[in-house]
Amino acid sequence: MDRESIITLAYLVASVCFIFGLKGLTHPRTAVAGNLLGAIGMAVAILATLAQPQLVEHPQGYALVAGGFLVGGVAGAISALRVPMTAMPQMVALFNGFGGAASTLVAGVELVQHQPIVGQIDPLVLSGYLAGIIGAVTFWGSLLAFAKLEEYKAFRKPIAYPFQQPINAVLGAAALLLTIWGVMEPARLGVFWLAVVVASILGFTLVNPIGGADMPVVIALLNSYSGLAACATGFVLENAVLIIAGSLVGASGFILTAIMCKAMNRSLWHVLFGVLGPTEETPTEEQVYGGKVKSATAEELALLFDGARRVVIVPGYGMAVSQAQHAVRDLMSLLESRGITVEFAIHPVAGRMPGHMNVLLAEAEVPYEKLKELEEINPTMVETDVAIVIGANDVVNPLAKTDPKSPIAGMPIVEVDKAKTVIVVKRSLSPGFAGIPNPLFAAPNCLMFFADGKKAILDLIAALKE
Repeated sequence: MDRESIITLAYLVASVCFIFGLKGLTHPRTAVAGNLLGAIGMAVAILATLAQPQLVEHPQGYALVAGGFLVGGVAGAISALRVPMTAMPQMVALFNGFGGAASTLVAGVELVQHQPIVGQIDPLVLSGYLAGIIGAVTFWGSLLAFAKLEEYKAFRKPIAYPFQQPINAVLGAAALLLTIWGVMEPARLGVFWLAVVVASILGFTLVNPIGGADMPVVIALLNSYSGLAACATGFVLENAVLIIAGSLVGASGFILTAIMCKAMNRSLWHVLFGVLGPTEETPTEEQVYGGKVKSATAEELALLFDGARRVVIVPGYGMAVSQAQHAVRDLMSLLESRGITVEFAIHPVAGRMPGHMNVLLAEAEVPYEKLKELEEINPTMVETDVAIVIGANDVVNPLAKTDPKSPIAGMPIVEVDKAKTVIVVKRSLSPGFAGIPNPLFAAPNCLMFFADGKKAILDLIAALKE
């Protein structure tokens, strides 16, 4: 078997590992094995790439590869060790962005070296432009998403300027026209970089108006973009494994985006171009909360568990910010030692990225079987003695069911309002990302525990032990 056949076979093996690895990631029990299988596939693909004739014939290229491995490996290792779980959405955003940037740069280099086909459309040139444009949109959009998630002062609120959507349309049309021009006249390499500049601006302007509530959707969509850019780069390099891997990432990202939109009962168009926030018809906080909110201390709340048989915990971003997941696990263990059944209600868009709560609770070694999705947990909420909401807001707001004019109308929620008693752990009555009051906080069966998430749970554990 010659070298080319061995490399092709290795790429096939890597692709199979990617496919089965991705399948493993669909369930918590097989996620670790799936991740390992994907890593093995990547290792096989890298080794096959290092055996390419171009590198073997020009061994000085290995120095560049080794330098890239060293820089990327050190940066990746430091990031993996130092970045807290609460900052994982930001890290994912950066990964998406750097993937897009790599696709753009590789496509640019290949177009410089490529001898275009005269008199007809060159597929490699077309693929190069697609990789460059999609990669640029991904890179700058991901950088802005990172800045928003990090809550940098300059990017906490969208940068306001007139005619936002018409400008986006003009930029998109300009990128398309430049692509057509570049494909028709492939010798004009400056057109490619002009298209990249236009796409870079478009990436920024597309993500700029999007608020924090939609960040899970945006991250999933940017992940899909990075996959599509990699797929296009695979056509540029005529690399089968890159085409397959990019297609898998692109398709899975779009599927995840659709799932996130369904979980929020919003179309992708509304996420990208709409506004999620209060309107003139939205009740004020005084109208919703005035004289109705009841707060309680840890000692008072501990009494609620004396006769409880079932407790449901609803984690939200407040749990992530306070890093309360380990304290929550200790609370679960304490309640179970008293014969109380404890389960977790997981909303698909709780937190800042898809699966955010699952990752945090897995880190705290909460058993997978205790994590319940909406379809499973909601029918049992009427049988729940105590529901504990930790830093969640919009995902438990009953206005989604009762007010058709609400910005979150129709969004599936965790129906904690049906529990006998609801404990809400929050620092204050400040609204969630949707910017609207939550009538749950003023409900007769709701008690507010105003405190940092981790401190509140630790105080509750201490009160229960006493």
